Amino acid sequence: MDRGRAPGPQPCRRRPRTAQTTGVSPSRRMGHSIGPACARSSGDSGMTLWFDGPLAAFDTETTGVDVENDRIVAAAVVVQDMAGGRPRITRWLINPGIPVPPGATEVHGLTDDHVQRNGRWPAPVLEEVAKTVAGHCAAGRPLVVMNAPFDLTILDRELRRHRATPLSRYLEHTPLTVLDPRVLDKQLDRYRKGRRSLVDLCSQYEVVLDGAHDPAADALAALEVTRAVARRFASRMERLTPAELHALQTLWHAAQTRGLQPWFARGGAPDAVDPAWPLRPELPSAA
Repeated sequence: MDRGRAPGPQPCRRRPRTAQTTGVSPSRRMGHSIGPACARSSGDSGMTLWFDGPLAAFDTETTGVDVENDRIVAAAVVVQDMAGGRPRITRWLINPGIPVPPGATEVHGLTDDHVQRNGRWPAPVLEEVAKTVAGHCAAGRPLVVMNAPFDLTILDRELRRHRATPLSRYLEHTPLTVLDPRVLDKQLDRYRKGRRSLVDLCSQYEVVLDGAHDPAADALAALEVTRAVARRFASRMERLTPAELHALQTLWHAAQTRGLQPWFARGGAPDAVDPAWPLRPELPSAA
């Protein structure tokens, strides 16, 4: 779930695929030392670049923006086996057991009456969501999550609340590789001014977002934005594997949040920015 997005369809044209290039190792350009590259240019060996290959994406809609106390009302996982391929979508609708505030309904359109009548009880649904996410990770698919610390953390808290089990339990034997288009875009195009909500990124990278705040539409758009970001900055991305990018994003997100800290402090909220990525540690005050 990406806060601050405008509702309604966002009909932007998808950016045409661009030719891939090779060049100086991205690890040198970015100032980080990384291991041997596993995602080489298709021109080098016929291998498929990771951003043209299989990706999964996850998104939620919730009762609010407090990951510790708000609840998930809808979730979706989208899988695309190759760039341009037909997406496979799994959706869930949840009766959260608490009222859906009118303000949340204004964002995603899900009313309290609708989720009570049509949603399933949280415990079994959250188990399905966690197992689905873990299954795609086990299959080697990188997981795209726009604003990952929100969606993955609220999923973790919901699992603790209803299953007495953290998300990490489902990923015990599965490496979690997350790609967050917000973090990637902010790192790779750091001097561009303006907002970086999903709607904004879709406009910037010419990706269609048809039905903002529907979790399946948002997940698919985030997946396509991730591919588009990587293509636009292919000279840096093509030699990095998703696992290497996951590690780098933990550093990039921490640096990005440190840059925002003074702005929030001036507004009287010095603790509003959490550098943890892609999952925030549990707080004792969690409901």
